Amino acid sequence: MVHLTLGCATRPFASLPLAEACQRIAAAGYRDVALFASQGRVPVRGDSTSEQVRAVRQTVQDAGLHPSMLLARTNLDLGLDAAIADYRRLIANAAALGARWLLELGIGQPEQYDDYITLLRTVSPDAARAGIGISMKPHGGVTLTVDDLIRICHEVDHPAFGISYDPGNIIYYTEGERRPEPDAARVAPLVTTAIIKDCIVRDDTPDVMITPGEGWVDFRAVLGGLVSGDFAGPLYLETVGGKTVEEIDANVRRTRPFVLDILATL
Repeated sequence: MVHLTLGCATRPFASLPLAEACQRIAAAGYRDVALFASQGRVPVRGDSTSEQVRAVRQTVQDAGLHPSMLLARTNLDLGLDAAIADYRRLIANAAALGARWLLELGIGQPEQYDDYITLLRTVSPDAARAGIGISMKPHGGVTLTVDDLIRICHEVDHPAFGISYDPGNIIYYTEGERRPEPDAARVAPLVTTAIIKDCIVRDDTPDVMITPGEGWVDFRAVLGGLVSGDFAGPLYLETVGGKTVEEIDANVRRTRPFVLDILATL
């Protein structure tokens, strides 16, 4: 039996106030939460004040959760120096929040690639000193494929920087041309966090707003590959299906035993 921390992102409840989203996640049995956008805004950013960070931390803790992951953003449109300064403030705010991980999404503009690598190389030591890891997921653009993720990881070349394996996004951004199962074991030594997200392609249109187990991802193969490469977690549920809050709530609840049952057999 493999014991990995399984948290939940706020994304399924993005339309709700943060406090209600956290309460629902806690009621579903999760204890760790990844803070994504709530009602259109990530609650802690580089420009958040210390008072705002404390308020968010208290809101999360009041629900009985630990805010262990925070969605990151690289503001390279500001220019490299300003973007580095903003990311350093983000790291400080993430540490004050109590986060262990920043979830990095890459960039969509190829012309910013060199600056992106420079930024990550520059701030990774700051993250390490703050006790934070930066974990980059596949998200199209320069992080389209597993090989892209591996290349960036080697170019940044710092122990605080690693990969967040998101199997649904591998299918989504390649429109079904790539699958996540074959590469899981190969990339596992560089993986520091993983996302529980499914995907299906209908009429050439990929969709990740489905509940894990209902799409193309073979989670037993993905998780087995990661674990075989000594991946030690954590995992975060990011998306489920459902149109109403009640449907989403039910799917968030039932995904937890779905994942834990798979881990119990590895």
